[in-house]
Amino acid sequence: MNLGKLFESSKDFQLNKITFVNLRWVALLGQFAATNVVKFVFQFDFYFLVCSFIVGIGVLTNLFLQFQIKQNQLNNNLSTIYLTYDIVQLGTLIYLTGGVTNPFIFLLIIPSVFSSIYLKLSSTINLVVITIFIIIVLTFFHFDLPSPMHLYFHVPDYYLYAIPFAIIMGLIFLVYFGSKFGEESRKRKEALDNIQNVMAKEHELSSLGAQAAAAAHSLGTPLSTISLVIKELKEELKGNNKLEKEIDLLISQSDRCNQILKKLSMNPQLKDEFIGFKASFQDYLSEIIRAFQEISKKKFFFNTTENKNSIKFKRSIEINYGLRNFIGNANKFSKQKVEVKLISDEKNTEIQISDDGPGFPNDIIDKLGEPYVVSASQENKSRTGLGLGTFIGKTLLEKNYGKINFKNTSKMNGAAVYISWLNTDLKRI
Repeated sequence: MNLGKLFESSKDFQLNKITFVNLRWVALLGQFAATNVVKFVFQFDFYFLVCSFIVGIGVLTNLFLQFQIKQNQLNNNLSTIYLTYDIVQLGTLIYLTGGVTNPFIFLLIIPSVFSSIYLKLSSTINLVVITIFIIIVLTFFHFDLPSPMHLYFHVPDYYLYAIPFAIIMGLIFLVYFGSKFGEESRKRKEALDNIQNVMAKEHELSSLGAQAAAAAHSLGTPLSTISLVIKELKEELKGNNKLEKEIDLLISQSDRCNQILKKLSMNPQLKDEFIGFKASFQDYLSEIIRAFQEISKKKFFFNTTENKNSIKFKRSIEINYGLRNFIGNANKFSKQKVEVKLISDEKNTEIQISDDGPGFPNDIIDKLGEPYVVSASQENKSRTGLGLGTFIGKTLLEKNYGKINFKNTSKMNGAAVYISWLNTDLKRI
C-alpha cells in the first residue's frame, strides 16, 4: 500500500460543484422570498431595490459558476473565494435590514461551517475571521430593522451585544467540530478507498490462481503424452549419440514442466470449481499459517482441540484477507511464538490470535480499528504503523458479520485479537 500517495490524496480538498451550486440556489431563493414577503406582504419600508440588486448579483455569480466553470470539483482556492463572496453578500443584505437585530443574522456562520468540513484549515480560519469582523461591524453599524412606520424596534444594549457574542461562540464551536468531523471523514474515505484497492488486487490474484490451476489441469494430459512419445523415441534411437543428447534435453525440459505444474496444483484452494468452493475456518487458518511458516522463523501453534462444530461456508476473499492480516501482525510483532486457537460449538465460532510480543499500546487499544491511530509514546511510534492494516482487516471481517475485540493477554504477555461469529451468520456468507 503506497502511503505516500494516500497522504497526497488526503490533502486534496475539493467541493462538488453541483452540490455547492444547488445549496447557493436554495440560499438565493430564500433571500428573494424574504425581501419580497417583507416588502409586498408586510409592506415594510426598507431598501428593497438595493437588496434586490444584491440578490440579483448573487444569481449571476451562481449562473456563472454553474455554466462557465467546467470543473466538476471546485478546488480549495475557488471554493474559498465563492464562500467569501457569500459571507460578504449576506452581510451586506443584513446591514441594510437591521444588522445583528435581523433574525437571519445566524445564517452568516454557514459558509464558515461548510468550509470547516470540506476545505483546508487555513481557508476556514480566514472565513471565520471575515465572518467575525462582519458580525462586529453589523453590531455597531446598520440600518434599522424593517418594521411598520409607527413602530421603531429597539432592544437594550446588553441584549444587543449578547447577540453577536452568542453567534461568535456558536461559530467557533461549530467550526471546531466541523473541522474534526471533516478530518475524520476524509481519513475514513481514503482508508475505505484503500480497502477497495486491496480487494481488487485480492480478486485479481484469486482469478490468476484459479486460471493457473485450470492450466495445470488442462496441460497435464498433453504433457504426459509428449513425455511418453519422447521416451519411446529414445528407445528407438539408441546408439545415435547426436540425437540422443537432443532427446535427453527434451526429456529434462518435459520433467521440468511437470514439476512446475505440480507446484501450481499443490495449493488446495486452486480447484476447477474455485468460485463455488466451500471451506471451514480450519481450512482457512491451516492455509494461512502454512504460508507464514514458509517465510517466517517464528513458531506457530494452531490449536483446534475446542473446534466442536466445523461449519463450511462459501469461500470469501475478504475473510481470508482479514484473517491473514491479523495473523501477519502477530507474526510481525511477536518475539518467538504465535498461537491461533479455533473454538466452536453449536451457536458460536471464535478465533483467538495471540503472540508474545510487546502487546497493544495502552493509550490506543480502545481506538484500534480506526484509521490513522498513532500512539503518543515515542517508543511505540517507532515500531507501529498508522493502523491502516488493522482498520482494513477489522472492516472486512465486520462486513462479513464478524465481531472483533483487541486485548493484551497475560497468557503470552502480548497482544490478542478475538474474532467471533454466530454460526447462523456464517451460513449467510
